[in-house]
Amino acid sequence: MRALEMLSGHVLDRAAQLGSPTSLAHMDPPTPWITWAMALWNASLNQNMLHEMTSPFATQAEALVLSWLAPYFGMQGGHFCAGSTIANLTGIWAARDAAGVKKVVTSQAAHLSVEKACRLLGLELVKVAVDRQGRLDCKHLPNLNDACLVLTAGTTATGAIDPLDLVGAAKWTHVDAAWAGPLRLSQTHSGRLDGIEAADSVAVSAHKWLFQPKDSALVMFRNLEIANEAISFGGGYLTRPNIGVQGSRSAAAIPLLATLLAWGREGLAQRLDHLMQMAEVLADAIEKSDRLELWGRPQTAINVFRPVCSSTAALLQALPPGVLSTCVLDGQTWARSVAANPLVDMDLVVERILAASREDA
Repeated sequence: MRALEMLSGHVLDRAAQLGSPTSLAHMDPPTPWITWAMALWNASLNQNMLHEMTSPFATQAEALVLSWLAPYFGMQGGHFCAGSTIANLTGIWAARDAAGVKKVVTSQAAHLSVEKACRLLGLELVKVAVDRQGRLDCKHLPNLNDACLVLTAGTTATGAIDPLDLVGAAKWTHVDAAWAGPLRLSQTHSGRLDGIEAADSVAVSAHKWLFQPKDSALVMFRNLEIANEAISFGGGYLTRPNIGVQGSRSAAAIPLLATLLAWGREGLAQRLDHLMQMAEVLADAIEKSDRLELWGRPQTAINVFRPVCSSTAALLQALPPGVLSTCVLDGQTWARSVAANPLVDMDLVVERILAASREDA
């Protein structure tokens, strides 16, 4: 108990409050309480997904979650991993060893995990320019005959979705849907990701818009057998092949299973739809202000904007921590808001941003 008393003031009081009514700075949402209980159960049991004997129900839980989620993306199945950096590495690894790709083609706005994967896998990386909306510019695509084309559904800086009608144009198509992937569960916004169902592999970060604790992500494949064969290793001490990059890993599917049971598709979609609407409200307010410049309408609940008569740094300094973050586009620093917090009070956020834009003028 003494250790808890010593640490509580640091761990709890000195943490970023992601559920604050003005928290919009990052892609990290507050987690529902049911995930805390599941995370505690997981920690107390310390099950290892590498060995089914140590995780009999956890293995079933992962299969249940994947069998429910994968069809929304047109995928047969896949597995959990610790973050979409590993999910992207796994998808590109499968592209190299199952399809024999020699290079990876992606946009300049792709997540840095794509470049990391290429470095680790010894693949050539070709970065393609983006258009005015932050999407991969099709006019600059190279020959894709021996390539893995990595398309992004929700870029980190602006939330842009690359043209998904390019899916299938390369030897292998991997979609990094770490951010926007869960929109497939929304009847209102699912169409923004139309085309993803024809990809060879898809990465989704569960600790973003599926509201899970870190570290939780999914990599899914359209042809699971072919992909698994390419990324599996055996061992005399293993009862079944070890699939993917990680060896031992936790039962991350259990908190997500609990969340899906508690909320259902409708509950999850309501939260996503609410966040998409909150981003539109903020965009409207920015466009109406003569002191702020909006980079573009939000594609996946991310707003990028800056003050007209002062610096972005001054705007952020006039706001409480956690309201906004920054990104750099074409060498210019912009303010960035990310609607990942269902508890956000958008009226309060708008009020404070408009007030700060007047203060820093």
